Amino acid sequence: MAGMTVADMVGAFIEDSGKLNVQAFDGSSFGPQDAPLHINVNNSRAVYYMVDHPNDLGLARAYLQGDISSPELVPGDPYEVFKELTALKPYLHKPSPMTLAKIVSSVASHGVRHPEPPSIEGPSRLQRLTEGLVPHSKAGDAATVSYHYDQSNDFYRMFLGPSMTYTCAVFDDVNDSLEKAQSRKLSLVLDKLNLKPGQRLLDIGCGWGSMEIEAAKRGIHVIGVTLAEEQVKWGQEWIKREGLQDLAEVRLMDYRDVPEGDFDAICSLGMMEHVGFKHYPSYFQEIMDKLKPGGLLLNHQITRTKSMDGKSAGQFIDRYIFPDGQLASPGEIETVIHDTGFEVIHQENFRQHYALTLHQWNKNLVANWDRAVKMVGEPKARLWGLYMAGCALNFELNTIQIHQFLCIKPDPQTGTDSYPLKPWWTDVR
Repeated sequence: MAGMTVADMVGAFIEDSGKLNVQAFDGSSFGPQDAPLHINVNNSRAVYYMVDHPNDLGLARAYLQGDISSPELVPGDPYEVFKELTALKPYLHKPSPMTLAKIVSSVASHGVRHPEPPSIEGPSRLQRLTEGLVPHSKAGDAATVSYHYDQSNDFYRMFLGPSMTYTCAVFDDVNDSLEKAQSRKLSLVLDKLNLKPGQRLLDIGCGWGSMEIEAAKRGIHVIGVTLAEEQVKWGQEWIKREGLQDLAEVRLMDYRDVPEGDFDAICSLGMMEHVGFKHYPSYFQEIMDKLKPGGLLLNHQITRTKSMDGKSAGQFIDRYIFPDGQLASPGEIETVIHDTGFEVIHQENFRQHYALTLHQWNKNLVANWDRAVKMVGEPKARLWGLYMAGCALNFELNTIQIHQFLCIKPDPQTGTDSYPLKPWWTDVR
């Protein structure tokens, strides 16, 4: 690059701490050869991506295309490289306006280019609006949920494991198997809901049906709803294989369109991330209206640690993982729950457990890497490794958390004194 080399540009943003070495396609290098972390900038497209989007989206585009690489990086699990990069945060600095202008001038001297994003990238928020997909409308939710979940079921099974459970597991020990921890999570939810054989459960955002199978095996009548056709297909076949058709059902349906009511309990595991913060009151009111008096709700969702942080995800998450996804703090969520009229019986943070879950998913992806690449292509396989490892690190850094809220709908006659004086689910842990 005329005027400034790639190494010069890197040096404009980070101090040479001896912990990072960058080798660039123009022959320039930054940092010592014996640094613990090595990053290769393989072509000019990586630079143009970063000039177009000097944030997580630009970096993700370059990485998914192979424009940026590292000999220390495992594509199915880049967690260790992420940790090394996070340790460099104290050495970052903001370049002066003059330096930024020089960087732009150096890049522009080779021509103004806007390289095409990876083919697996989804539309921007503006593009979705142009297509009539209003965030968190029924049509918008159907489109965004389908984008994330209507992938190959076999691909998801490679990293989720046989339980096909795409939410935080619950570990008694860091050495627990993923399947044991996921089974414990399902049992914990059902035990918290205190359901008995013959009672009725609605599962909002049911995924591939693991909760339906577990509930039906206890004699509970359960309806699961999801907006992902591939999940419905898998769940219905699973229920049939288990011979549980009389007790369990999975529907392709928006939770707002479920005609039944008077459920004994409702659970929502990992679905509220799709609801949108402004829609929390109507979400909880919909649940309230579908429960019988004295009925229980178990709401389980990823949360932001701080309420002053923005609710919407960055551009990378929005375009590649959860379009229109939003997260709120546990305090904000609990306030809406109370304002709706529920009593919160119990609240629990599973932040450490989700980090462990994600590490297990990354481990499974690495073990099946060649098959994953053959099935969905290397960019998409890299995407899931990137996403899960990044999430694991953010849970460990306490940037995000995950909470379960156990709530009861008051009975107009008796209030909420219908539940026991002490937790009734503790023995299962």
